[in-house]
Amino acid sequence: MTDARLRHGRLSLALSFFVQGVTFALLVTRIPAIQDRYGISDALLPVFLAAVPVLAGVGSVVTEKLVARVRPGVVLRWAQPVVLLALLGAGAGGEVWQLGIALAAFGLSVGALDASMNMLGVSLQRAYGRSIMLGFHAAYSLGGIAGASLAWAGAHWDLSLLVSYLPVVALLLPAALIGSRWYADADSTPCGDRTDAGTEGAAGAAGRPPVAFKLLLPLCLVMAFAYIGDSTVSNWSAKYLQDVLGSSEELATVPYNAYMVTTLLGRAVGDLGVRRFGPVAVVRCGSLLAGAGFAVVALASGAWVGILGFTMLGLGLCVIVPQTFAAAGRLFPASSDTAVARLNIFNYVGFLIGSPLVGALGDLWSYRGAMLVPMVMVLVTLAYAHSFGTDQDRYGGGHERPRTVDVG
Repeated sequence: MTDARLRHGRLSLALSFFVQGVTFALLVTRIPAIQDRYGISDALLPVFLAAVPVLAGVGSVVTEKLVARVRPGVVLRWAQPVVLLALLGAGAGGEVWQLGIALAAFGLSVGALDASMNMLGVSLQRAYGRSIMLGFHAAYSLGGIAGASLAWAGAHWDLSLLVSYLPVVALLLPAALIGSRWYADADSTPCGDRTDAGTEGAAGAAGRPPVAFKLLLPLCLVMAFAYIGDSTVSNWSAKYLQDVLGSSEELATVPYNAYMVTTLLGRAVGDLGVRRFGPVAVVRCGSLLAGAGFAVVALASGAWVGILGFTMLGLGLCVIVPQTFAAAGRLFPASSDTAVARLNIFNYVGFLIGSPLVGALGDLWSYRGAMLVPMVMVLVTLAYAHSFGTDQDRYGGGHERPRTVDVG
């Protein structure tokens, strides 16, 4: 593949990550408005919220089967518009069953989207021969900040969900479809130029070695623990600051914003760290910083100290998930699509476990004590850090690299 096609593939995939960040943030930050629109009770709401990651896990499993026949870019090209239209459907409906259909479509398609995006990211990183994976996730974080800002504007001006969502979907859907023309992986032509994806994909899958779950398990645990930490911040930071540390309602909104900004900053420069020190060192540093962040939160004497802890969490956790996907690609270079799809399931496992776990521990014990549990889980990553690199391939750690092209 030419250098120009790799550059175009990288930019188009970054756009896809950005679009998904916007879309997901617009959904999750307007959950109270969705609940009011459809008249969903507090007892029923967790069922709807839990259904999305469960179905996303199903979507990831289905994607593993699909990429045996077609390129991941083909799956991504059609999954992203479905996610956007499902978001629009959630804002346009009026009956609970309509919301159920929209969220079901959102969950299934977001699982396919997450898996295929990271498959392409791993493949492109292999082609570049150096770490670029954190940059894609930085684009996702930037999209999340943009989506949360748009959601705030919609709530501030009391806009309906449909009015909030329609202009965003109208802009991002065609942009994503146009950008999908240049999706590419390390060994294929751009997906828009393929006419024989099914034949070649099936032939390639037949010769792929199996993915040994025993070898993948450490990365699966790291992925789940990282998302338990992430969901703790997203679901409990405001409540913790207000109820435990005695902050005002306005100040309670600061920790998650600080977390999002530091996540973006950490991912924006993280690839440079991986190239200089290697993924093992970066993951170890990120785990230690995240563990220290949870400790600061648990021991905080006031709101601003708590905000400092959540800020440390953003800088620490932000490197773990992208490097976990990259490590799966290095561990199973001939079957990286399968490894990424299976690993992606544990994204949703962590999301499902994190919020209820902290809530239950907070009610039974204390919320300060509850913060120590994700701290321990994140620190367990240190025991598995060796799984993030090999002696011959560290993408920047001074060891032998795969094929490298000059693509900027």
